[in-house]
Amino acid sequence: MFTTSSICILISVVVYLVGMLAIGIMYSKNNNSEDFYLGGRKLGPIVTAMSTEASDMSAYLLMGVPGLALFCGLAEASWTAIGLALGTYLNWLIVAKRLRLYSEKIHAITIPDFIAIRFRDNTKLIETLGALIVIIFFVPYTASGFAACGKLFNSLFGFDYMTSMVISAAVIVAYCATGGFMAASVTSLIQSIVMTVALIVVLIFGINTAGGVDAVIANAKEIPGYLSLTASTNIQATEAGSYTPFMIASTLAWGLGYFGMPHILLHFMAIGDETKLKLSRRVGSIWVVISLGVAVIIGVVGYSMAKVGTIAMPASQAEAENMIVNASSALAQVGIIPALIAGVIIAGILAATMSTADAQLLAAASGVTHNILTNVLGIKLSDKKTMLIARLTVLGVAVLGIIFASDPNSSIFRVVSFAWAGFGATFGPVMLFALFWKRCNKWGALSGMVTGGVMIFVWKFGVAKLGGIFAIYELLPAFIISSIVIVVVSLLTAAPEKEIVEEFESVGK
Repeated sequence: MFTTSSICILISVVVYLVGMLAIGIMYSKNNNSEDFYLGGRKLGPIVTAMSTEASDMSAYLLMGVPGLALFCGLAEASWTAIGLALGTYLNWLIVAKRLRLYSEKIHAITIPDFIAIRFRDNTKLIETLGALIVIIFFVPYTASGFAACGKLFNSLFGFDYMTSMVISAAVIVAYCATGGFMAASVTSLIQSIVMTVALIVVLIFGINTAGGVDAVIANAKEIPGYLSLTASTNIQATEAGSYTPFMIASTLAWGLGYFGMPHILLHFMAIGDETKLKLSRRVGSIWVVISLGVAVIIGVVGYSMAKVGTIAMPASQAEAENMIVNASSALAQVGIIPALIAGVIIAGILAATMSTADAQLLAAASGVTHNILTNVLGIKLSDKKTMLIARLTVLGVAVLGIIFASDPNSSIFRVVSFAWAGFGATFGPVMLFALFWKRCNKWGALSGMVTGGVMIFVWKFGVAKLGGIFAIYELLPAFIISSIVIVVVSLLTAAPEKEIVEEFESVGK
């Protein structure tokens, strides 16, 4: 039975979802694949900045990070946030402009496309492997977003988890498949604003209901190591362990993932004027620092909210990820206006999910349509057929994501962590060497991609089980080993042709 508060929340959410669909229809006229995948390289600096960061900050911003901070204290959540903030800034500073110029010069519209053309890989191995990597790691990544939507509607309204996921995915697929990259980018700009409002409202409401800042700090201090950046703990612990320098280094390694995120790098390739990237970098980086900082603080505040009974005390990290959802439910009980505001918070969680999922679906679609069918298999398609297959691919990846996310008890943070490591280790090193080392060749690039992908699985499911200094985030060792392999193999094999070197040197001149 729906209450007045739940109806108000639904009204806000429905208005938001209808708005996203309207934007998809507005940008539905895509003339060719470059329009569909890169928006015709016409993004303005503010849209570039905010859509890039909104597509980065998936459900882990409003669910994963606060949940981690609530259940485990400051250490892991804070070092993760610091690593992400540093990675964001360095990606804008080092990669953005050169990738924009280089990709346009060689007419590349996807990341596997860029790597393959950059190294003149006539064997098609790099492009095939790159496209498969995009598809393999985007399925669980997209699944984490769908899972967030399922948990959201299940906990708020008691809706069936799977049904909620399917409906949420249908909306994302509808505006993404209809409007392509421009629709995804404009909706992401709006979604970043909604996410910001959600974070601010929850923070203010949380501190107020918890009894003020002093009460929040006092409650947090009762848990051993909860406010320490060098202690490993959780809200059920009687004593804290040590959050070692190795653990800190591996957590900071989240920042390395940015260099290999296809859905983020595509935004760099799509900006209209590369001279405006400095503005984009400043706007995007500032937003990331503030939003991640607020998300961590909300998690700490959440413990006090649970202690005073505003929300339920979580029994696991997965339960803690519902903290903002539960806070919204509590806010909705205050009155009609607060209930409508609570609906905006819920829309913010949907925004965080959808802004990432749409970019990921587009990147996966490009992997199938442009890279595999057109470039690798050599199938000649008209623009109309290309658009049709791209849209069907968006639907197909979404279906796989729903299947992958069928377990409602999975942790959003942990699923995103693995997919993030996969992209960071396979694409990150090769992208940096492709952009900044002219001696790198196709064999080094291919070897590095294979090594990075394999090491993610080997380290997570094998080496890390040894414990001690080996129990670190798999992205860090995989990234380092992949980089070493790229250098060694490139130096042991023939140098790139003169044409490739001259092209490399001419970029940006």
